Amino acid sequence: MGMDDLQEFKRYKIGQAAKEIGVKTYVLRFWEGEFDEIDPIRTESGQRLYTEEHLEIIREIKYLLYDEGLTIEGAKKKLHGREHRGILREVYTELLKIKKILA
Repeated sequence: MGMDDLQEFKRYKIGQAAKEIGVKTYVLRFWEGEFDEIDPIRTESGQRLYTEEHLEIIREIKYLLYDEGLTIEGAKKKLHGREHRGILREVYTELLKIKKILA
């Protein structure tokens, strides 16, 4: 198991996550309330833990809001659209594989 494999299991507390992304912790808490996609793991003591996947989504949200200047609503729509496109692409790829097998 290399360092990269361990990276997948890395968990960030809210302070660390905020620092990684470059926003304040209250911003993260606010976004968490607005975006269902941000769903941190909760410890028994109620502490939020973020995974690399969470950070990817949060970076995406920060980009949409700060760089593209979208509203929260606009960012939600865009994120949703991307998710669906990803799913459709997977389905399409699978169908192509099946088509090859049948051909």
